[in-house]
Amino acid sequence: MPSAPTRLVALARNGGWWVRDYLYAAVAQLRGMGGRDRAEDLADGDGVPILLLPGIYETWRFLEPLARALHGRGHPIHVVTELGGNRRPIAESAARVARLLVARDLDDVVVVAHSKGGLIGKHLMAFDPAGDRVRAMVAVATPFGGSRYSRLMPTPSLRAFRSGDATMRALAAAATVNTRITSVYGAFDPHIPEGSELAGATNVRLATGGHFRVLADPRVIAEVIRVAE
Repeated sequence: MPSAPTRLVALARNGGWWVRDYLYAAVAQLRGMGGRDRAEDLADGDGVPILLLPGIYETWRFLEPLARALHGRGHPIHVVTELGGNRRPIAESAARVARLLVARDLDDVVVVAHSKGGLIGKHLMAFDPAGDRVRAMVAVATPFGGSRYSRLMPTPSLRAFRSGDATMRALAAAATVNTRITSVYGAFDPHIPEGSELAGATNVRLATGGHFRVLADPRVIAEVIRVAE
């Protein structure tokens, strides 16, 4: 059992990560509200197509720094604007993503997802024929095993991350697609105390912590480049 001084050091470190995490999220949300560029402006390129799936209460602009970096390497970036703020049930959202893949005739796609976006991506890969159009997914801070905090949340869209939820159980049982998933997560996640390690996937544990700020870690884009290029 860790000593009292060790526990205090860990609490202070995690608290610092937590504060920086929410500062990052606030800036990202403000950037999203002020963004004027269209998603279509990033859809050109000769590289492997990248599909962005943001987390709950996030639009694609939350992932815009990643999108621009990948577009700069020649990858066409696709977003599902119909997801809006990503409040809909996971299965319904996955169906919307599937329709976009089919409508745009996208194949060999690499999904880059944050949090809930990783659950949507896995649902697509596991249960929809259009999931065969996905080469791989890099999911950042995704609650593959649920979050114990979910049952305390005030809205159904947040309570849906309970490990006992029917959709979450179905996703956990759909293990065959895990080999096509890279799960990237921090050393500490204030939203997912269970962590984001996924059996059978490529798991990448970062040295830093957080649920949002980890998106800016260089390892995230490095993993996307590894998978896509």
